[in-house]
Amino acid sequence: MREKLHAIWKFLRPSKNPLGFLGVVLITFISLLAIIAPYIAPYSPYKVNLARRLHPPSWQHLFGTDELGRDIFSRVLVGARISLQSAIVIIGLSLSLGTIIGAFGALAGGWIDDVLMRLTDAFLAFPYLIFAMLVSAVLGPSLSNAMLAISVTWWPWYARLARGQILSVKNQLYVEAARAIGVGGMRLFFSYFLRNALSPLVVQATLDVGYAILLTSSLSFVGLGAQPPTPEWGRMVADGRQYLLSYWWVPIFPGLAIFITVLGFNLVGDAIRDFTDPRMRG
Repeated sequence: MREKLHAIWKFLRPSKNPLGFLGVVLITFISLLAIIAPYIAPYSPYKVNLARRLHPPSWQHLFGTDELGRDIFSRVLVGARISLQSAIVIIGLSLSLGTIIGAFGALAGGWIDDVLMRLTDAFLAFPYLIFAMLVSAVLGPSLSNAMLAISVTWWPWYARLARGQILSVKNQLYVEAARAIGVGGMRLFFSYFLRNALSPLVVQATLDVGYAILLTSSLSFVGLGAQPPTPEWGRMVADGRQYLLSYWWVPIFPGLAIFITVLGFNLVGDAIRDFTDPRMRG
C-alpha cells in the first residue's frame, strides 16, 4: 500500500503532471470546505435580511448578498456540501446497480445476458438529460428525486463497462485454474472478476463525479431539482439569472463554484486514467 501511494505521488507530482496535481489541490480544498462549511460560514445561508438585499461584494459580505439579503458566500460554502453529497449518492447508486447488472449478465450468459443488455440499450437510447428531466418531473421536483432520476439514467454506462471487463477475464487461464482447485461462488467473483473490473470502474466514477454535479445543477436550474431555500449551486444560479446584467455577483459566484469543482474532478479523473494506463505511466 505504501509503495502504491508513493507511485501515485510520483506520478502526480507538479513537475510531471501539473494538471493532475492542480485537480487534486482543487478537490481537496473543496472537500475540506464542504466538511467545515457549517462551522466557518459567517452567516446563516437561510436568513433573510431585506434591508441588505443585492449588496455588492464587500469585506462584510465577500460574495455580496442575493435578492433576499442572504449572504452568498455562506450559501456557496454550504452548497458545496450539498453538491458533493448529491454527486456521491448518484455515483454510488449508479455504480452499484450498473455493476450488479453487468456482472450478472456476463456471468450468466445466454438469454439472461441478452435480455439485460437489450434493457441497457433501451436506457442508452434516450438522451440522458431529457430522460433525467422526465423521471424527475414524474417523481416530483426535489433534490432527492433529482438524484434518483440521474441514477436511473446513468447505471447503463457502468453495466456496459463492468460486463466488458468481466467477459475479458471470464475465460482466462488463471480463472480456469482457480475453478479447478475449487474456488467458486463469491470468492471467485470478488477476487477475480470484480477485482479486475474495479480499476476502470473507479476511473469512470471519478470522471463522472463532476458530470453528476453538473447534471444535478442543471435539473435544479430548470426547477426539477433542489427547491428554495436550499443553497444548491444550480438553484442559486437559476434564482439569480434575472439579475445577471444588473447584479452580476448573484449568479456568477455559484456558477464559478460549479465550474471549479467540475474542472477539478475532470483533471483528477484524467490523471487517474493515465496512471492506470501502463503506457502513460511509463
